[in-house]
Amino acid sequence: MINITFPDNSIKTFEEYPKGMDVARGISEGLARNCVAMEIEGQLFDLDQEIREDCNIRLVTTKDAEAVEILRHSCAHVMAEAVQNLYSDAKLTIGPVVEDGFYYDIDMTPISEDDFPAIEAEMQKIIKAKKPFERSVVSKEEALELFKDNPYKVELIKELKDETISIYKQGGFMDLCRGPHIPQTGMIKGVKLMKTSGAYWRADQEREQLQRLYGTAFFDKKELKQYIHMIEEAKKRDHRKIGTRMGLFSFHQEAAGMPFFHAKGMDMWNALLDYWRDEHRAAGYVETKTPVMLSRHLWEKSGHWENYRENMYTSVVDEEEYAIKPMNCPGGMILYKTESHSYRDLPLRAGEIGLVHRHELSGALSGLFRVRAFHQDDAHIFMTPDQIEGEILGVLQLVERVYSRFGLGFHLELSTRPKKSIGSDERWEEATSGLKNALDKYGKEYVINEGDGAFYGPKIDIHIKDALGRTWQCGTIQLDMALPERFDLTYKGADNEKHRPVMIHRVIYGSIERFFGILVEHFAGKFPLWLAPVQAVILPINDDLTDHAEAVKADLEAQGIRCEVDTRTESLKKKIREAQVNYVPLIITIGEKERASATLSVRTLDGKVRMGLNMDDFITPVLANIKARTLEGEIL
Repeated sequence: MINITFPDNSIKTFEEYPKGMDVARGISEGLARNCVAMEIEGQLFDLDQEIREDCNIRLVTTKDAEAVEILRHSCAHVMAEAVQNLYSDAKLTIGPVVEDGFYYDIDMTPISEDDFPAIEAEMQKIIKAKKPFERSVVSKEEALELFKDNPYKVELIKELKDETISIYKQGGFMDLCRGPHIPQTGMIKGVKLMKTSGAYWRADQEREQLQRLYGTAFFDKKELKQYIHMIEEAKKRDHRKIGTRMGLFSFHQEAAGMPFFHAKGMDMWNALLDYWRDEHRAAGYVETKTPVMLSRHLWEKSGHWENYRENMYTSVVDEEEYAIKPMNCPGGMILYKTESHSYRDLPLRAGEIGLVHRHELSGALSGLFRVRAFHQDDAHIFMTPDQIEGEILGVLQLVERVYSRFGLGFHLELSTRPKKSIGSDERWEEATSGLKNALDKYGKEYVINEGDGAFYGPKIDIHIKDALGRTWQCGTIQLDMALPERFDLTYKGADNEKHRPVMIHRVIYGSIERFFGILVEHFAGKFPLWLAPVQAVILPINDDLTDHAEAVKADLEAQGIRCEVDTRTESLKKKIREAQVNYVPLIITIGEKERASATLSVRTLDGKVRMGLNMDDFITPVLANIKARTLEGEIL
């Protein structure tokens, strides 16, 4: 007799060992049709798994967040089978789920997107066959025999420490996998292959080059259609295309993965940093700056040399090994130690716009979203243990103010201790509890992401949502009790004794380059006035008015308004159209009438035209809008 306890604390009794699907059917056939997997004591299992003891169970349905990941992992197996059916030379390697889909790395004859329809048609055959996913467990020796013709699988099997290995089959196809999977292939309703790229086996450029096939899948064809529409909209908003068209930034072979910002891009960059500085001054931060290159012994002391060495650029200076900083933290430790501190000085909030370098594989580089050199809006907050909750709350409130300025929503994840870490169990427990208590008090929902913390402490990851509903991980708050220990940071307490401070690492923009790219796509180039690289363009209707237009420009620039004069020999109509296409917020037309009356004729992007404005009537509301950093609404 087996007793199953459900999340609502109701209990159902079975006379024989039930499978997960039996439990679902015992509630209703409708539930069983929509059931994907089951969670027993926090671990996910297939519905075909037999339950042999009393337990707590949660049935995972198509509406649950985990279900889509399970579906896409199953679809990766379907794609792999389809490829093997069509390409006899294909040798499978690995096929994980990634954000918004899945991929499979395959050693095979090179293919292109022109081959996708044939692969998708073969996948549909497998889906329509409603093949069940069947799990079996074999010994390592049996697994090596089953996959003896695939050197990649053999390599993986030999590295596994477990003596038994799980294998999944759908019909005659089998693959190594931990699972779980959907009950049968027919549950896949919407599927599409997205792109293909090259990849190295084990991300090692010295190893075999593979074909990486990306796809996505949904339980509902309508969801797939919506997703494809969002992808098409995202292509229109591609920050690389918009950035090139608007003259904001560019990339060049002479510095792969390291962006060049143009004059207009720097205007927008500086507007972002001016806002950042205003908010941080108001929140009690000071700004600091530390060197870009620091000696090896410092990185050994911080733990980065041991834990992050493969991502760091190094050099030799005066016969001593140095590293270009991948993070700002160790420099912040040195700054703290330049002075003695009392508990009365704490909390100490120090921010830095620090340029860091991290080695990324060339295949991973992607516009401003994945670069090798970038700036972090880093800050380190040093505090006493009883200040932890209040400081984390303060950071969360600052985060909310900053993101709302751009119309960005966000959600929170608490990431706990990873396998590779430094510091004692007690320190980790204290740090994790401090973050959790602050989140609970903050009052917004959050999820726990087990094992995804930084190697030196747990963290709160902040995922923003843009205008297309896409999420981006930008901000992070990391509570660190290890580095203050390593660097022997102290403060004098009220008892006149030395104590160890607790430290928060935090970023809000994150990588400023990446945040810049996100904003380009979020606004699709139509930036609010305060952020627009060109806030006003002046269009003289003939060459005789160019000098007057330049004088107007000088007056506006003296007030801090970013503007330019368009003196090209194009028609006025074409100039206005191009200014609108480039989303210049204020289009000023200068004719004989405007020069004679010392007035302006101004067109805004909402199509409204104001004529006969004197300079004060124009400048006053424009400066007020810029100062308020208004997101939406009328300018004039």
